[in-house]
Amino acid sequence: MKDNLYRKALTLSYFTVGYNIVEGVVSVIAGALAGSIALVGFGLDSFIESLSGMIMIWRFKKHGTISDDEEADIESRALRLVGYTFFVLAAYVSYESVTKLLYTEIPDISRVGIVIAVLSLIIMPLLYVQKMDVGRKINSKSLLSDAKETLACTFLSAALLIGLFCNYAWGLWQADPIVGIVVALYLLKEGIAIVTGDDD
Repeated sequence: MKDNLYRKALTLSYFTVGYNIVEGVVSVIAGALAGSIALVGFGLDSFIESLSGMIMIWRFKKHGTISDDEEADIESRALRLVGYTFFVLAAYVSYESVTKLLYTEIPDISRVGIVIAVLSLIIMPLLYVQKMDVGRKINSKSLLSDAKETLACTFLSAALLIGLFCNYAWGLWQADPIVGIVVALYLLKEGIAIVTGDDD
């Protein structure tokens, strides 16, 4: 029974990586074409989510082949590295968002971005629930942390959708860089939590 749960955890991790790579590529391209820093930032966040998924794949493929101490050490080092990538992304998104506000860089409307955000709002909560369920059953702190990142992706999708819709419906271009700043603040908060171990 427990072996089946570990296999399910591995399957969920593979899905996380595959989906987020596709989402990230499409978001970055659509964001670049539309000049939307919020959409580009969302795409880059998808790559971070993919990295987290890769860490889970590494962790669960190692399960049963190394000692508990070695497994805990690998998990600790990997999660800390993910935390540092949050800082890099927060700095990038902040810089681009502030630049757009200062120089009035108006993004084009991105219907593709709206579709991506809606899909993510549907898929990410379902993935979060599955990860939390398996993580609790096998008592995996790393999978539960990964699930929290998946839930965070849901919130970022909602923020992105608000910004893109405001620009699409009412031409409120300022919503895009403002959402970018919100995303950056969130990334900074999560990065600090991961690095300091306060994300329990």
